[in-house]
Amino acid sequence: MAVEYKDYYKILGVSKGATQDEVSKAFKKLARKYHPDLNPGDPKAEGKFKEANEAYEVLKDPEKRKLYDTLGPNWQQGQGFQPPPGYENVRFHFGGAGGQDFGGASGFSDFFETIFGGRGFGGGADFGGGREFRQRPRRGQDSEAVYEISLEDAFRGGQQSITLSEHAPGSDGLPRMNTKTLAVNVPPGVKDGQRIRLAGQGNPGAAGGPAGDLYLKIRLAPHPLFKVKDADLVYDLQLTPWEAALGATVRVPTLDGGVEMKIPAGIGSGKKLRLRGKGLGCGGTRGDQLVRIMIQTPQNLSEEERGLWQELARKSGFRPRD
Repeated sequence: MAVEYKDYYKILGVSKGATQDEVSKAFKKLARKYHPDLNPGDPKAEGKFKEANEAYEVLKDPEKRKLYDTLGPNWQQGQGFQPPPGYENVRFHFGGAGGQDFGGASGFSDFFETIFGGRGFGGGADFGGGREFRQRPRRGQDSEAVYEISLEDAFRGGQQSITLSEHAPGSDGLPRMNTKTLAVNVPPGVKDGQRIRLAGQGNPGAAGGPAGDLYLKIRLAPHPLFKVKDADLVYDLQLTPWEAALGATVRVPTLDGGVEMKIPAGIGSGKKLRLRGKGLGCGGTRGDQLVRIMIQTPQNLSEEERGLWQELARKSGFRPRD
């Protein structure tokens, strides 16, 4: 779940290139101004002090500051923050001056805990004790990826092999881009937008917690013959004027193979004929294939052909605009 991004540099009023000494001085100035003991009963001052304390807890520590700075390209001010996979497994030690606890909870924001771990500290220690900050086991977040497949593969289903890129924690605790190959069982007749769940293939858990799930969102690749409309397929059948006028039997392609289809005499362009059960899906939920009639007129007529068309025009009583 996305949380609000915290600009720790802005909170302390320092630049991103500020030295450790400048960070310390800025925090002490704010602490003197907003300390709860100097502002009893003032929740606004207490909130400012907590924010400054949290910002200082990160920026005073080179390791945590490096991690925080690395996240910079992944956010925009005023938008929700979602860290890349792999940050959940980073652990830190908290110690030194400046930190304070505000009761039973850590006193830190959801943004802080999203980056640096869950609530609670080992042994219930405060920040001054130099105790290790430990996360409780926590399930990793679910993730989603778009998986594009051909219409034929969606129709047939079966096992597919896919390669995905993911962030995974490196030796320094920061995420690295890795690739992994997974076997995916695609159900026959899968539809555009349908999701396939791969258990345990999502973001890694924290502190030994289980990984989340990966959901593959199916996207059907464009097809040269068929258009997809929900579970139905649409195929444009080109007919000559005389086939449309006199009727014909023509071979129509389907994902199951070609079938012979009887075209009734006098059919008009744009009319649709239905081949039941030739669409996507399976069993009783399988869609149909709609065959849309597209009447084509000949080009580059010979003199004889032109004469025949002219004779037909003189003798025909068909008046579609009357």
